[in-house]
Amino acid sequence: MIPAIAKPIRALILTMTALVVISLIYASLHYRKENRSVDPRVAVARKLYEGYNHLAAQNDFARVIGLLDSIEGIYHRYPHYYNSFETGVLENNRAVVYLTIALSYDSISSPFHHLGPDSLMGLGEAAVRNSIYIYERWMAGYSDKNDKEISDYIKESFIEGLPGSSADEIAYLKNRVEEIRVAKKETPRRLSVSYTNLGIVYRYREDYHSAAACYQKAFELWEDNLSAENNLNILLGRPIRKRNFIQKMFPKPKN
Repeated sequence: MIPAIAKPIRALILTMTALVVISLIYASLHYRKENRSVDPRVAVARKLYEGYNHLAAQNDFARVIGLLDSIEGIYHRYPHYYNSFETGVLENNRAVVYLTIALSYDSISSPFHHLGPDSLMGLGEAAVRNSIYIYERWMAGYSDKNDKEISDYIKESFIEGLPGSSADEIAYLKNRVEEIRVAKKETPRRLSVSYTNLGIVYRYREDYHSAAACYQKAFELWEDNLSAENNLNILLGRPIRKRNFIQKMFPKPKN
């Protein structure tokens, strides 16, 4: 049940959302980057991602979009990765770029300004909806599987076209199962961030009830999503909650 919404404040908390997204990406795509058993077909994509944070910090939006497109092109070459959790991360980051430009349209310059804020918001919405679709479909396929079941489930599509010996294939497959096991824990948080960004789209369009529903969904998926909580607090006219000293020093560990 969504409570009555107070008169909204125009300010949005996209910055916190973007920071959450960036931190999740770094964790998801680089936590195993030193592992020699990583799939060599997508190693270039992971290497490219090392430039993401720098470009994002510089507001170099054209190069960020180009980088995301290049990374996506690599993943889309292989059926196993076409709708993997990695592509959901890419879609949500693409959304963050468009939403950032749309919401800061009068204060930042970008090569996308000719599109106008409404069109940019539409591009952001399309990307964030794609990320939600990918995450939810991916979770439906993996959430109830143990490691052996995951291995059996992905083996045929994963090893197709995989270079190396049979021993290499076994090592790559084992590493991929481990990545998926970790992603099963992380993806609800990623999905939470996507719903937060979808709420921002609704908020921009002054559909406040739909925005509140998205923020509540985001909070249900990840109770520590402070961005979703505070966006909802703004809609409801409640004070913004800040992390206390203990929470900053000792964040809740990931299960």
